[in-house]
Amino acid sequence: MARRWWTLLVASAATFMLLLDVTIVVVALPDIQHALRADFADLQWVTDAYALTLAALLLTAGSLADRYGRRRVFAVGLSIFTVGSVLCGVAQGPAMLSVSRAVQGAGGAILFATSLALIAGAFHGRERGVAFGVWGAVAGVATALGPILGGLITTEISWRGIFLVNLPIGVVAIAVALTRVDESRSPYSARIDWAGVVTLTAGLFSLVYALIRASETAWGELGVVVCFGLAAVLLAGFVVVESRVREPMFDLSLLRTPTFLGGSIAAFAMNASLFAMFLYIVLYLQNDLGYSALGTGARLLVVSAGTVIAATVAGRLSSHVQVRWLIGPGLVLVGAGLLLMRGLDARSDWTHLVPGFIVAGIGTGLVNPPLASTAVGVVPVHRYGMASGVNQTFRQIGIAVGIALYGSIFAASLRAELYARFGSRDYADRIAAAVQRGAKQAGVAGAALNDVLLVSGILALVGGVLAFALIRGKDFVAAQGPGAPVAAAPDR
Repeated sequence: MARRWWTLLVASAATFMLLLDVTIVVVALPDIQHALRADFADLQWVTDAYALTLAALLLTAGSLADRYGRRRVFAVGLSIFTVGSVLCGVAQGPAMLSVSRAVQGAGGAILFATSLALIAGAFHGRERGVAFGVWGAVAGVATALGPILGGLITTEISWRGIFLVNLPIGVVAIAVALTRVDESRSPYSARIDWAGVVTLTAGLFSLVYALIRASETAWGELGVVVCFGLAAVLLAGFVVVESRVREPMFDLSLLRTPTFLGGSIAAFAMNASLFAMFLYIVLYLQNDLGYSALGTGARLLVVSAGTVIAATVAGRLSSHVQVRWLIGPGLVLVGAGLLLMRGLDARSDWTHLVPGFIVAGIGTGLVNPPLASTAVGVVPVHRYGMASGVNQTFRQIGIAVGIALYGSIFAASLRAELYARFGSRDYADRIAAAVQRGAKQAGVAGAALNDVLLVSGILALVGGVLAFALIRGKDFVAAQGPGAPVAAAPDR
């Protein structure tokens, strides 16, 4: 087999692993909670630690690959991800698991940043389009299969298996990368923007920590207020650094292009709405309704099925209609689906969620295929890497912030619901803490989930409206040149 096809194989395998680990973990969280005696905040960190490091290091990883060699950095990323997976699989406590997930996220950032660059360097002409198509299909399958594979492995083996399965795949992928993939470098490698990395990472961590801490205490608690203030200062510092440094990892001028801004908002809204909500839907299905991990994963296939069908249609439509007519209405459907899931009470069964699952799944399928082309379609070819990285960064920030925000809303709603039922604030707080640790209390979690579904649905609706208003066909036309993709039809 030609070396370029080995490159496609190993890059696709790495992408499959890292995207699978975004969704495969969710259905195992209740089992992890009981096995490690984790609390509600621990579960949020297990997911957010991965998303945060992925978001913070994604743009920097591309610069490292350009400077030190894409194959070499890719192999390092594979090694870090594999080691992180093993550490997750043998974790003896929630703190170790969260730190190990952060290691996984660091490796995942490197893999995501270098996979497409390796494929682009190995393929040319028509074959490049085929290779990108294969890579995209693998990415879609990984996301869709995550819940059912996670449920199957967790139920039949153990929650540790969802991490340890990466070990043989990672070892083989490293061997293939070192022996069958050609090295490549960019003729121009940017300096590493360490000031940007530090301020972004610290700012995001402070923001997420404040939101998660608020779910345990209160929004007005001193530590929460201090962390919110620190996050504001650090993220403002990130903006200042990126506007002044000679070679920023995130060129803020990209946001002056309405279509790029709209695509970034859509990326954030998509992941901060439905994808962040998966954690709470899974906890409801398992802890409140009593389904197994496999049973939960099977029920989430309703969402995946709608996504796959709609994505197939969207892929064909994207070359004939403006992407705003896919991304904007798609996000509105996601929001409508989340709102349709509301109305849960003690008598509700999982079938109450099915209409919302179908509508939100279709909306997701409409959004995802054109979203990547929206990021790169408005910039020159030499800026594809940064544009794509920024889009993915907004996605991961959406998941991290969404999970933390919904945790605070869920906890507050849970306490309010219990206080209304029992009339004792102390008793309500004790029961709420027990429910957040996985104790079953019929109908309570569902009632609290209604408020979270309301917020996430509104967020998706607002994101859809803004994306539709900002994304313009003429931005694609203005950016096109030799080798640029035709990502949208022009405005008429």
